[in-house]
Amino acid sequence: MDATEEAEAAPPTERAQEQAQHAPEHGYTANKDAYLRRLKRIEGQVRGIARMVDEDKYCIDILTQVSAVTKALHAVSLGLVEEHIGHCVVGAAAEPDPEARAEAIDAKVKEAAEAIGRLLR
Repeated sequence: MDATEEAEAAPPTERAQEQAQHAPEHGYTANKDAYLRRLKRIEGQVRGIARMVDEDKYCIDILTQVSAVTKALHAVSLGLVEEHIGHCVVGAAAEPDPEARAEAIDAKVKEAAEAIGRLLR
């Protein structure tokens, strides 16, 4: 049994504790389950779109569904940007050393701005 199989065989509580010890806490951590539910719903919508194409459905109906998926992904993206600003940028502002604080804030804001730029393309 390799390490992956051992981790999968471990009881969920032990595995969750191990992941919590090794994974950094991100801004979205508190809402992770909600994000995963939304993404699974979006995944189902995308499968539905593929099925519509396979079944030669009317193109406008397909485009309507593509628009719905796009809106849903944008909602997830905006939530993650908000979580980043609320957690990572605010966390950088809590840095006690003024020089390190200014550098950390600049880096986190730049990350957010670049992510927003990618979303707008």
